[in-house]
Amino acid sequence: MSIQHLLAMQAGGSLSWVGFVPLVFIFAIFYFLLIMPQQRRQKKWQQMLGELKTGDKVVTSGGLRGAIVALKEDYVHLRVPPDNLRLEVTRASIVSVGSTEEASKASAKP
Repeated sequence: MSIQHLLAMQAGGSLSWVGFVPLVFIFAIFYFLLIMPQQRRQKKWQQMLGELKTGDKVVTSGGLRGAIVALKEDYVHLRVPPDNLRLEVTRASIVSVGSTEEASKASAKP
């Protein structure tokens, strides 16, 4: 083997790493633009579900709006207007929460 042949083999080996750089760059972009924000949303949603209490006004993923009247381990009981129906829904179906103070402030505005 000549020295030129060895140098050519070494140069070819270092060029193979250059092919991985765009893949690493693309993965980093996906992580920062897609994966990390989704993890943050999931963490906030889990925290919101953990802080539920009776009297909170909630909206479910199906569009039902009501006030929590009872909390169980995996589900909640909602009082839904106008007939004050009492419905049982899973905690996972709750998408947003507004406390009773927010509702009273909103109704007090003219």
